[in-house]
Amino acid sequence: MAKLPPKSLGLRTEPDQPLKSRAPAARDPRQPRLPFDPMPDRIEPCLALLASKPPKGDEWAFEIKWDGYRLSLHVEPTKVRILTRGGHDWTTRFSAIEQAAKDLGAATMILDGEAVVLDDQGRSDFGALQNALGGRGGKRNAAAAIFYVFDLLYLDGHDITRMDLAERRMLLESVLTDKGGTIRLSEEIEADGEMLLKSACEHGLEGIIAKHRHRPYRSGRTGDWLKIKCVQSESFVVVGYEPSTTMPGAIASLLLAGRKGDGLVYVGSVGTGFKHSVARKLKGQLDQMPIEHPPVRLKAKNVVYARPELVAEIEFRAWTNDGKLRHASFKGLRDEADASDIYEVA
Repeated sequence: MAKLPPKSLGLRTEPDQPLKSRAPAARDPRQPRLPFDPMPDRIEPCLALLASKPPKGDEWAFEIKWDGYRLSLHVEPTKVRILTRGGHDWTTRFSAIEQAAKDLGAATMILDGEAVVLDDQGRSDFGALQNALGGRGGKRNAAAAIFYVFDLLYLDGHDITRMDLAERRMLLESVLTDKGGTIRLSEEIEADGEMLLKSACEHGLEGIIAKHRHRPYRSGRTGDWLKIKCVQSESFVVVGYEPSTTMPGAIASLLLAGRKGDGLVYVGSVGTGFKHSVARKLKGQLDQMPIEHPPVRLKAKNVVYARPELVAEIEFRAWTNDGKLRHASFKGLRDEADASDIYEVA
């Protein structure tokens, strides 16, 4: 977010004399020293709580919601580490981001953000990011990925998570100055939340994020951050498939389940959003995951069950009265290392 320059710095200058500072005073022993904080190996991320509408009030800041992989970027004295939300090291999968981090200039820092691949309209495309990485479990290097940074947690020997978001944001803006680079600032947008959400939806974006300006960085889903979506998108467990009757060796649809307590509950199927090649690949994967006892019970006859290990990101419009997804579309498989939350059925 652009900042206006101060109207006055409170300086008194003389036209014929240079500005001079006074001699430094001896340090008062009672003055506290700014402590050095050891760099943490990992910080559990702050997670956004789903909300039905944007909050109101000047204490809330708004950003675009990015659709990619949540990452933590650790710039350490001798190396750079890129960690997934689950703590897995993916540095080798984002070498362009790694190199850009080395060029930032700060000695040590931890950046919180999202790796995305943009479409030709500048929107984040989860499917394109998956392809760049080589799919679930792939080892491809996503050279096209961009890292949008939305928080700064550690800087040059100091843990700044205890600071308010507004204070952390000022430091972050001083670190990230290249708006067109591989590592970019996720811009704070000065707008009414409802108007911003409407605009985001009209432009085909996933939604917006609201963050409380006066809260420290707290791990978990505390409500300090909120996500408001244009189209609902959640992660569900794949529990099997229906074979295609028109395309041999492919699936017609995936069977999906959400978590309820310690078990799984069937939430419907998805039969759109994947190409023929993906439909064949999914069948091959699931055929290698047989299960003796079905993880959910269905009345359908032409169903092949599989071990509930694959997690699919599904976009949908609503829920039916009997708890099934309405107008579901497949976006891609989540990587196990991404540790995305499985949807909890109420």
